[in-house]
Amino acid sequence: MEPKTAQNEKFFIVLRGKSRKGFCRGCIGRVEAETQRGELMGLLYGSGSSGSPKNGGIVRREDTYPLSRHQAQLLLFVTSASKRLELLCNPQLFSAICELSQDDLVVVKHKKGHLPGLVKNLMQIGRKENKDDLHMLGFEVEFVDSDHSLSTKKPAPLPLFSAADIVQVVPSYSVPLGLHWRDGKCGGLNRKAVTRINSMPHISSHARQVRENHTEQSVTQNQCLSTSHVSLEVGSMVEVVSNSGITVYGVIRWLGVPGGKAAEWAGIELDFEVKGCSDGTYGGQRYFTCKESRALFVPITKCSPDSRFVCLSTEGETLKPTETPPVPPFDDSEEDAPPVPESEALSLLVGRMKGIQGHINSCYLDATLFSLFSSSVTLDSICQIPADTEKPITCTLRTIVNRLRRQGFVPAESVMNFRKQLGCDTFRTDEKDPEEFITVLFQKVLCLEPLLKLRSKSETSQGAYTFQIFLEKEQMGPMPTVQQLLETSCLSGDLKFETMPSCLIVQMPRFGNKYKMFSHIIPSTELDVTDLLYNSPRECFVCGCLAEYECLQCLSDHKLQPGRIKQYCTTCNKQVHAHPLRQGHSPSSLPVAADVAAEAPVPRHTMQLFAVLCIQTSHYVSFVKYGPDPRSWLFFDSMADRCGDDQSGYNIPEIRACPELGDFLCQSEEDLARSNPSQAPELVRRLLCDSYLCLYQSTATPL
Repeated sequence: MEPKTAQNEKFFIVLRGKSRKGFCRGCIGRVEAETQRGELMGLLYGSGSSGSPKNGGIVRREDTYPLSRHQAQLLLFVTSASKRLELLCNPQLFSAICELSQDDLVVVKHKKGHLPGLVKNLMQIGRKENKDDLHMLGFEVEFVDSDHSLSTKKPAPLPLFSAADIVQVVPSYSVPLGLHWRDGKCGGLNRKAVTRINSMPHISSHARQVRENHTEQSVTQNQCLSTSHVSLEVGSMVEVVSNSGITVYGVIRWLGVPGGKAAEWAGIELDFEVKGCSDGTYGGQRYFTCKESRALFVPITKCSPDSRFVCLSTEGETLKPTETPPVPPFDDSEEDAPPVPESEALSLLVGRMKGIQGHINSCYLDATLFSLFSSSVTLDSICQIPADTEKPITCTLRTIVNRLRRQGFVPAESVMNFRKQLGCDTFRTDEKDPEEFITVLFQKVLCLEPLLKLRSKSETSQGAYTFQIFLEKEQMGPMPTVQQLLETSCLSGDLKFETMPSCLIVQMPRFGNKYKMFSHIIPSTELDVTDLLYNSPRECFVCGCLAEYECLQCLSDHKLQPGRIKQYCTTCNKQVHAHPLRQGHSPSSLPVAADVAAEAPVPRHTMQLFAVLCIQTSHYVSFVKYGPDPRSWLFFDSMADRCGDDQSGYNIPEIRACPELGDFLCQSEEDLARSNPSQAPELVRRLLCDSYLCLYQSTATPL
């Protein structure tokens, strides 16, 4: 029995930040005290499997994630720090693992592949020799034979699995019995009840449900699984049997109660067109967007997990290699394909096995290529290099772009061929940052001059392909826009764009998946760079006349629209800085062309957002705007799912229509600042939390 003080214990895991006084990313600790500066002082349990604390340490609260004692014990048995964080980033699965009960059906990673089994015991690992020690927790799992009866072979010690070894959880068919707590050292038994789980998390396509060998038994038990025990959700792959006995397959895109109905229904995007189906509308209302004749709406009780993706092995049989689906032949003898027009984007691009297929850490490259070339008109000219001047790698890139624009799908083999030609072996296998790939792409592959020419205070000019935001967190509010970040960064570093960029790639103030300065960032759909252009006329912030002065200290003034650049004419500069609180400011003079009239209107220079790359736990995805309509947004993931195991399977890329993103971004700046990201739709939330690169284009200035 645990001491009463255990109820008051607080545990945490370090998510990010530099190693400081003992703590590093992925470490688990117990809070001992909290400093006035919001730092946590605690005991360190380390990144290994030891249940004994090491030296104490200090870590910032914002760099940690709180854990219950039970969660800390489960994660402590996961020896890899990266695996701990990966599991934590799948909250639905981790929650289900934390609430497992005896005889719950799980699918675990095994040397033979993904295998089903029944949880038999929750094991306490390690001896608790002092009060600060923490038992690690693992699961004893009994594998299930192909006929779904327990093996009658000679009993053997049950294998032990950590929480990270469990890839799927299915509630058991039996009455809750609670888990056996058994000391791994002594073998003593103590009963301890564990709360049962109520739903199955959606984990790709591996081992959807147990498949029965006998037909009658299969129908009965599969129906039981689908209606009583498996909680389907948006993204689940399902099958529906029609009244005529025909089975159709698809992915759930919407769940809810449609108008005129009382029970929960599912909106399913089918694999193929079916007569009588819609494009995502039902009863005159749109619930999601897909190709015409592919949206089916049925009661959720009519849906069952897709039986085609059962990957469970039978006794004495290992998983067979999964063959990649056939890829349509591609003839690149035609002329270059233009960017996908808005009217054709949904029919060509939306669906599974669409976009660029991921393979071996290629998501950074897949998301970047899709963002740059699927629909952008600004970058289209770089694919029109004369054939007699092309290098082999440029020809390979041209083929990828044309294939994407004509067929809507690029197989992994084509991208791997391109990766091999990039000149460095690490591009074939390693994870890379998109900005590193962008520099190589533009500089070495396409031989383009830097997209940006930046002029500093010292009047020196330098080229760059991306713009990294640098600023102090205190200069911004809790949820800044890209417009505010760019202006503050330029003004703080005294940087200006020497010429109007045709393409501007802005890198958010974060470092990969390890650290981000702001929990949420709003990508500005329109970027006004008028006040960031060197030697360009600017208007007074107050009266609108020709500006002659600029003031850095006024940037954060709460009485003068904080976060926006402030420049003034001579008269307004004197009046604004006559205020006692601004008399210490040091406005700097702006160069003004002699032929510009003081009352002449200043033309605005704007750029349009056309793509956003996002990162979450080392995985990159992208949002792309495919047309002028505000709701014309796509979400692309080159590794959205996987068929087969790690050795013999393949990734399934997916593109989804995302009109809800356009609805959110179309709000006024004031409404966006007041919005609650936690209440936004799933993909909108992901954009706000995980944005890494924002890509802007100037349609008036071709590349």
